[in-house]
Amino acid sequence: MSNLELAPSVMRFYGETVNEDSRLRCSADGQMELVRTQELLRRFLPPAPARVLDVGGATGIHAEWLVKDGYDVVLVDPVPRHVERASVVCDAYVGDARDLSEPDASFDVVQLFGPLYHLPNPADRSKALSEARRVVKPGGLVAAAAINRYASLFEHVTYAHLHTERMRASVSKILATAEYDGVRGFTLAYFHRAEELVAELTASGLSDVQVFGIEGPAWSLVKAAEQQPGEGPTEALIASALEAARMAEPYPELLAASSHLLAVGRVHADVGA
Repeated sequence: MSNLELAPSVMRFYGETVNEDSRLRCSADGQMELVRTQELLRRFLPPAPARVLDVGGATGIHAEWLVKDGYDVVLVDPVPRHVERASVVCDAYVGDARDLSEPDASFDVVQLFGPLYHLPNPADRSKALSEARRVVKPGGLVAAAAINRYASLFEHVTYAHLHTERMRASVSKILATAEYDGVRGFTLAYFHRAEELVAELTASGLSDVQVFGIEGPAWSLVKAAEQQPGEGPTEALIASALEAARMAEPYPELLAASSHLLAVGRVHADVGA
């Protein structure tokens, strides 16, 4: 276990306030995030039963489908409540992305679907990516998710309050600084641009880095429909938004409209850990 500390607001948010498992299973845009993360990652995963280290894996929602697919999954998360729930899915323990206890070159895949969100210090994000790079075998895969720099702009339109003075000021600050202080609502967070995410993975020693928009450019339409009175977004709307995400992939200019980004990179097969 690392002796590094995560920001108290992050620990409170995930340890006491939000149910991350419910977010991905119940909200419409959360379900889109889960479906798209699965389909994107499956393009790059080696065949099962490869070893996967799920860093910042929360309650094991991604570990669950990976285990069902036949992968050997170990989960690491800083929040004890998450680890307790994830332990029914796979081997899980409390730890920090910046100081992994795993040996060098011991996993075929390392995924970070959360740590980069909550490390606003560039040096901390570099440590997390370097640790992921360290524990991946030569030829292995690192997959890292990030919140898009402009996600809050789209999201707060769906709540129909972006025009208010408080929200306009708060979102404007995120757009200008790429950070949210976690004072209310969401927690301490960092928001990436796609090219920045690619640069960070490349700087960690990974090659062939690619970045994708997870939910794509139409996710906020689905979320807006969910916020309005009535039965929420139709299955047809969700299906259309998912298809828009797939169709947008060849066009990097559309990455800025996605809620989350997923970057994948590899360690050269001829390079030792």
